[in-house]
Amino acid sequence: MRVSKFFLSTLKEAPSEAELISHRLMLRAGLIRRLGSGIYSLMPMGLRIARKVEAIVRDEMNRAGAIELLMPVVQPAELWQESGRWQAYGPELLRLKDRHDRDFVVQPTSEEVVTDIARNEIKSYRQLPVHFYQIQTKFRDERRPRFGVMRGREFVMKDGYSFHSSYADLEREYRNMYETYTRIFTRLGLKFRAVAADTGSIGGTGSHEFHVLADSGEDAIAFCPASDYAANVELAEAVAVPAARKAPVATMTMVATPGVRTIDDLCRLLNIPATQTVKTLVYRGTEGLVALLLRGDHMLNEIKAAKLPALQSPLQPASEDEVREVFGAGFGSLGPLNIKHPARVTVIADRSAATASDFACGANVDGQHYCNVNWARDLPVPAQVADIRNIVVGDPSADGKGTLDICRGIEVGHIFQLRTKYSSVLHCNFLDETGKQQPMEMGCYGIGITRIIAAAIEQNHDERGIIWPSAIAPFTLAIVPIGLGKSAAVREAAEKLYAEFTEAGIEVLFDDRDGRPGVMFADMELSGIPHRIVIGDRGLKQGQIEYQGRRDTSAQLISLESAVGEIKRVICAG
Repeated sequence: MRVSKFFLSTLKEAPSEAELISHRLMLRAGLIRRLGSGIYSLMPMGLRIARKVEAIVRDEMNRAGAIELLMPVVQPAELWQESGRWQAYGPELLRLKDRHDRDFVVQPTSEEVVTDIARNEIKSYRQLPVHFYQIQTKFRDERRPRFGVMRGREFVMKDGYSFHSSYADLEREYRNMYETYTRIFTRLGLKFRAVAADTGSIGGTGSHEFHVLADSGEDAIAFCPASDYAANVELAEAVAVPAARKAPVATMTMVATPGVRTIDDLCRLLNIPATQTVKTLVYRGTEGLVALLLRGDHMLNEIKAAKLPALQSPLQPASEDEVREVFGAGFGSLGPLNIKHPARVTVIADRSAATASDFACGANVDGQHYCNVNWARDLPVPAQVADIRNIVVGDPSADGKGTLDICRGIEVGHIFQLRTKYSSVLHCNFLDETGKQQPMEMGCYGIGITRIIAAAIEQNHDERGIIWPSAIAPFTLAIVPIGLGKSAAVREAAEKLYAEFTEAGIEVLFDDRDGRPGVMFADMELSGIPHRIVIGDRGLKQGQIEYQGRRDTSAQLISLESAVGEIKRVICAG
């Protein structure tokens, strides 16, 4: 491809609102252009990359036995009302009306439509299993779209849905997709981890996320360096420490703590570490209030807590008035001891809080705290103990093979075992071997195509611009001739090499603009093309040209005559 016949639109500076490096570089390299809040056009260079990603995803999905189809972007509301997600999905679901005042949605995902296809087309167990997938535009009305295509409102996604006659067969396909996604992200040239995850708004039972590892990632991933264990911090188990609770060593006393509102305030006043404190968080429960007790240095995991039967989901924090009426004090002085109306509170302690000894906590008297509190001696041992906190670095791994570390990741894929969540409510049934109707078991498998582009940049860039993994680079090789309009020798050599590389099946971007060398080099480096050759009069007099890989710190001279073979060897080796 000649630059003069292409559309290369680079910028020296990115707009000030671009925060992430991927957003800045995608704008500067001319991969995207903003149309509206969270809505971007894929420009020619960006589209080439997206098509490369799609091709790898499509190839592996087909290899895995999935069947491609294409479902509508605009879907009738009746299906979403039937599934119960018309209201449950929330404000991210873009609702609209047609000229006849009928309700529709712009698809954020397609469980309803694909289940409607299956219930109308599949009648017998003999037609199962089947796995449909599409690569299609999605729209989610994000409250705060940001980071370019990383969290935009409109995006391209591969979403697949499998249907089965048994849970055992769903588990087989789930493993198949786990392996397929592993191959996809390996072929894309990305460093990634598969992590156990929460099912979220999609629902179902089992779930794994695939994260591209990057310091800018929104998600925290807990992993064990000594094993394959990895989980989203939202789901990672904080393993109970087997050691017994230490025996009390001091007498419980009440101390004045005027103005203390936080654990940090308490620790400064009493000169104790946060590990020696227990904090009380109060939420509305299904019956009265629920007090959640955590060690002072730990953070509540709301995903875990919301799954407790005693609590409302989503979590509803108690108001100041509710707390005062039941506990006898306001926020900042709450604790598990001396509760005014204990019968109206369900107390649930985190595992670490339940093993604390000689700890400080609120006295349920404004401006007062207890010191040296101990379970069994000063108050009953918690009747309910649960894992309700985020893990921290150094916690034991749930597989028992070491301790946990935390890294950041960008979610680019997610697989779910939906089970019968949608097939039951949408009456997607089949006749089994005995002639009895059964709901189909379902799986759901998503990959963010446009998000992969941004994630790849977050993982592969330097001060000069993007560094594309070879598999998804818009072009494999850039030819940069110096003085193209002035030197016949340079033009002849450039044209000859361009023809030979193209004939050899190498995707070439030939910069035939006859521009200033600095501008041409900057554009090619910004665009992240993996390989570059520079042709100039000085080198041609010696029968040489310059070659430089995008990750190389300096160029090397290679023979003009052997250039095609040499570059092909380097490309194949990479």
